[in-house]
Amino acid sequence: MSGPRPGFEPLLRELAPRVLGVLVRRHGQFGLCEDAVQEALLAAATQWPANGPPANPAGWLITTASRRLVETWRSDAARQRREQNYVLQAPPPTSPAPADDDSLALLFLCCHPALAVPSQVALTLRALGGLSTAEIARGLLLPEPTVAQRISRAKARIKATGAQFRAPAEAERDRRLPAVTRVLYLIFNEGYTTSSGPALQRVELTAEAIRLTRQLHQRLPGEGEVAGLLALMLLTDARRPARTRPDGALVPLAEQDRRRWDAAAVREGTELITKTLAEAPIGPYQLQAAIAAVHDEAARAEDTDWPQILALYDLLAELAPGPIVSLNRVVAIAMTRGATAGLRALAAAEADPALAGHQRVPAVRAHLLEMTGDRQSAARHYRLAAQRALNVPEQRYLSMRADRTSQQLSAEPVTPDIKARQARGPGSS
Repeated sequence: MSGPRPGFEPLLRELAPRVLGVLVRRHGQFGLCEDAVQEALLAAATQWPANGPPANPAGWLITTASRRLVETWRSDAARQRREQNYVLQAPPPTSPAPADDDSLALLFLCCHPALAVPSQVALTLRALGGLSTAEIARGLLLPEPTVAQRISRAKARIKATGAQFRAPAEAERDRRLPAVTRVLYLIFNEGYTTSSGPALQRVELTAEAIRLTRQLHQRLPGEGEVAGLLALMLLTDARRPARTRPDGALVPLAEQDRRRWDAAAVREGTELITKTLAEAPIGPYQLQAAIAAVHDEAARAEDTDWPQILALYDLLAELAPGPIVSLNRVVAIAMTRGATAGLRALAAAEADPALAGHQRVPAVRAHLLEMTGDRQSAARHYRLAAQRALNVPEQRYLSMRADRTSQQLSAEPVTPDIKARQARGPGSS
């Protein structure tokens, strides 16, 4: 599916896991069935724009993919007997059999614990997202052969483990659900802020992550962390229209035109996390969603309830400590208690070896130093952060901040009194 398919792309991506589920449930052999579905999707992308969609798109895809399976078996002399038995048993189905759990079973199969996380991500995008290898490679900013190898190895590994295509039992589902949500979280994050390359975000990845998480929530409505993850995605993605300028330049949260945020997504995410926090045991995704909701509910940046955000980060640091949580908490400390307190917290946080060389450490330090009035040091750390950044829009933004801070230093010297007021931070007067 490497070519354009306007109008049909959402339908094909929606049908991909349903069709794959029917074939795998009927024939087994996940790898062969997945290849056949990809060929059927490619045929649809080629034929439907010219001839129009069939009356039964799912049935058309199932029939086409089933024929591809027959052709594959026919081409292998060792499997001719199997192909004959298949043909004698029954003709290819023309419509999908009821299989409410097919997408759920596929998602858990793609996130099998025997697979490495990068392979889980690639296979999930392929099998449930309906993306071609080339599309996945573009979305993840990886060479196409690398993605193809990951998918091939993942299929071979699933076959070697003898994993069965079925929705896992409740105990097994509970054990594997954290891996599933982590994969969806990684897909969303890579789309929202790409780890490297010329673009700030990859909308196709965030859209797929939201779509798949929504499906998972529909099937597991009682899972608080699934609901929290969906709310987090909605509340974060709602800001996307305001995150970049027409030239692709980054616009930080405090400077965004909040009138451009997706109000419907903010409303849905806020209602979802409010309901979930009242009903389910609290988890890390729910806390992150609650933080996002506090940001999104502020009509202006200066109206942000930073004490509430800091309290939520305190809970998150206890429940799921990590280097990025520590850095985000530093910012909340600075905005609540002042930049000097933030710098002390940063000195403690950066002792974590996981933050060694991380671009956000000098970026946060530069921001806090700028708050204290030490523009010279702030400019130096902005430049260091820009050097470490791999994402081009982030590089440009950090370089711009360094230049702007240097210009302010030469144009508007900061007096000791002003420095003292800035060090106390917002909300202290």
